[in-house]
Amino acid sequence: MSHDPATPWIVSLAAGGFAGAVEAFATYPFEFAKTRVQLREQKGVPTPRNPFLVVAGVYKNEGLSALYKGCSALVIGSVGKDGVRFLSFDTIKEKFKDPETGTLTPLRNMGAGMASGVVASITAVTPTERMKTALIDDARNEKRYKSNVHAIKTVIAEDGVLGLYRGFAGTTLKQAGATAFRMGTYNILKDYERTRNIPQTTLTNFANGSVAGIVTTFATQPFDTIKTRSQSSRGATTVEAFQSVIADYGVRGFWKGTTMRLGRTVFSGGILFTTYEWAAAILNPVLRKQTL
Repeated sequence: MSHDPATPWIVSLAAGGFAGAVEAFATYPFEFAKTRVQLREQKGVPTPRNPFLVVAGVYKNEGLSALYKGCSALVIGSVGKDGVRFLSFDTIKEKFKDPETGTLTPLRNMGAGMASGVVASITAVTPTERMKTALIDDARNEKRYKSNVHAIKTVIAEDGVLGLYRGFAGTTLKQAGATAFRMGTYNILKDYERTRNIPQTTLTNFANGSVAGIVTTFATQPFDTIKTRSQSSRGATTVEAFQSVIADYGVRGFWKGTTMRLGRTVFSGGILFTTYEWAAAILNPVLRKQTL
């Protein structure tokens, strides 16, 4: 997002999709641990807060493959999600930036991020998040799904195509908020650095992305918890998910899995934006040579 404003839309889409895939695969065990914690557990059984303990326990009891259950669904979804997110954010940002400085006000940065999050939720995020969550939930309980394809067919057979959009409200709220805070925070930091001639290095990009990930996690965790409950293997409406969290844990339950998610987002934010900047820097000159 700091690349040349003349960057073609295909570069934003391709670099964003590639960055999303790398980030999703690299940090998936933390996402797995977070999802396990958010799904309803047995009464009276303490839930570990340390993501490394959850990951280690699953690895010991279920093997390495269990930690990547549902990963392909998330990776595929991340290609579409982040490709669309970066493309729509860059497009919207170009419309509202200051023509002299090339920067946006913090409010416009957040607004551009929110709009791109809604677009991403509709086009890619909700269906893939639904299948990822259902696969993780099914693996610990009924084990009905034989594969990703079988899981999709089962959901459609039981609930129709709309079954893939179970938890749409919670997911869209989360995506709108998460993208607003993640993209917004990252670009606010970059715009601040740009106006003060602070060089943009890999370390700077990673640090900015990590800060954006931390802010995003605390601000949007309740939406993430509701989304996870809605998208369990049997599914639930947004209202039912909300009520089940209150019944199980009270208001504090909406921040269940925050530590788990932080374990991922601190790294994922850095990885995502660093990979995006790197991919865009490579693709831009290549594309320009081809069009000359």
